[in-house]
Amino acid sequence: MSARRRRPSPKTAALLSIPALIAALIVGALSLGETDAQPYPTPGMAATGTPGTPGTDAFPAGFESAGNARDLLATIPVRGRAPGTGYDRVARFGTAWFDVEKNGCDTRNDILARDLTEVTTRGGCRVLSGVLDDPYTGTRIEFERGEKTSQAVQIDHVVALKNAWQTGAQALTDDRRRELANDPINLLAVDGPTNTQKSDGDAATWLPPRRAAWCGYVARQVSVKAAYGLWMTQAEHDRIGEILESCPDQQAARSPLAR
Repeated sequence: MSARRRRPSPKTAALLSIPALIAALIVGALSLGETDAQPYPTPGMAATGTPGTPGTDAFPAGFESAGNARDLLATIPVRGRAPGTGYDRVARFGTAWFDVEKNGCDTRNDILARDLTEVTTRGGCRVLSGVLDDPYTGTRIEFERGEKTSQAVQIDHVVALKNAWQTGAQALTDDRRRELANDPINLLAVDGPTNTQKSDGDAATWLPPRRAAWCGYVARQVSVKAAYGLWMTQAEHDRIGEILESCPDQQAARSPLAR
């Protein structure tokens, strides 16, 4: 006959359960910490922890497609950059800004109204305030018109006008150069200091700090240079080709001022 085991008293059972309870609480606390923790942003990752990828910008939304950007790139001639002799912003491309769309508003206000949200205007055209989700840096900029505040948001010529002058625009008529300077596919509201830093650089020498903007950015450059019969340097053409390899379905845009 086997010996009968004694059942622990209620007091003893309670004492034995304490270590198990403590262990369970520790494990639970660690699990909670892991669930609530957010990864630190890394290059190519948005602050929310969502991976960012090139080509996520919406270009050419709002424009008629001109076909695949890589295919269009292949049609653009490659040459050396011409001297900048004779370049003058006003004399060669006109004063900023014209009403090329003939809607009663100058181009700067048209682009601000297009690219900003929460826009307030005066007289139906003059943009007084708004919010820019800057495509070049990913920052949110509160725009307010004023002598000391307006330059926080600038209108970038995606193909810089001096670059255009040195890659074929010298051969264009005055009217066509003025259209290039005011063409909506070549204009983008962006962070002012970043635009100043860009100066007249091409894709071989400058790209937006935010990598997710690269595909849309170079597709704009391809669109503009194709529309106005401009060429690219070999370094510029090669760099754009490398970027578009990462977004093979990226589309180009047809200029609304196309002839």
